[in-house]
Amino acid sequence: MLIEGLTSDGVVTVNRVVLRQGYTIDDLEERVAVLCENVKTWHSETGFIGGFVCLNSGMISNEGSDAGKAVGSPLAGREALIITFWRSFEEHERSHRSDTFQPLFRNVVDLCENGNEEIAYTLLWQGKAYTPDEARAAQRAKTAHAHPPQDLA
Repeated sequence: MLIEGLTSDGVVTVNRVVLRQGYTIDDLEERVAVLCENVKTWHSETGFIGGFVCLNSGMISNEGSDAGKAVGSPLAGREALIITFWRSFEEHERSHRSDTFQPLFRNVVDLCENGNEEIAYTLLWQGKAYTPDEARAAQRAKTAHAHPPQDLA
């Protein structure tokens, strides 16, 4: 299990933040840190499992993309994802209705050029890398027993 405590019926929420002109990543980090500390404090016992925030670095993988050969993202340094993990969608929604959450949430939304839409996803798969020994064993097994990759389309 990659995310400790996130079971197959867990929920992953994603907020996409595009910073409004005049605000900085430091502004975002400060406001999100206060908001996340609130969630950890008041909702760790009522459904919150964990989360992370990541910033668009500007790098685009041309090996992992099939939409042309872009050289960089125009939203680099201005776009962030706030990703959280919950036991259930109902617990997530209840946390967001709390009196302690809403003012802090508004402070984050004020930074957003794009408003806010938080999408909830159900978990289909999670995993972590093999240890070196596990990887070599898996490679041996694939070499000995696997069929060539097939196009599933």
